[in-house]
Amino acid sequence: MRINQSGRYDLFSVSSCKNRIFSIHFFLPQHKLVMKIEHIAIWVSNLEKMKQFYENYFGARSGKLYHNPSKNFTSCFLTFSDGARLEIMHRPDIFKKNTSADTLGIAHFAISMGSKEKVDLLTEELHDDGFEVVGYPRTTGDGYYESVIKDPEGNLLELTV
Repeated sequence: MRINQSGRYDLFSVSSCKNRIFSIHFFLPQHKLVMKIEHIAIWVSNLEKMKQFYENYFGARSGKLYHNPSKNFTSCFLTFSDGARLEIMHRPDIFKKNTSADTLGIAHFAISMGSKEKVDLLTEELHDDGFEVVGYPRTTGDGYYESVIKDPEGNLLELTV
């Protein structure tokens, strides 16, 4: 990393010899080098039902149930095969007020299935098991192959390649 004369980080430097570029080096602040979303958390009304859904259909592994009796709060982390995590949380005083998907906040989250065939198969399986399919498998205008389903509590999930 290098700080330039104005005190900012250089984004790149160029190594050259006799007007030929040999390499380009990118510099970013240390805290921006490797980042990933550690987890996403959602409030749920039925922790066990949601845990079973993500375990059964997406192969999530559930961690130890956490309970804080003073806050009447319970949660569980679900870990997917690539290390992504979803925290499902429950507190009896929290309930869904607005059922419209067109509100501010998280609109959906996407799960990569690895192939079009797997998107098709899981969409069909979820449909056959009674889950609502909001968008059947298709290629979108921006090039994604996806379907959209609702989990047991109505959260939108995109199943993508």
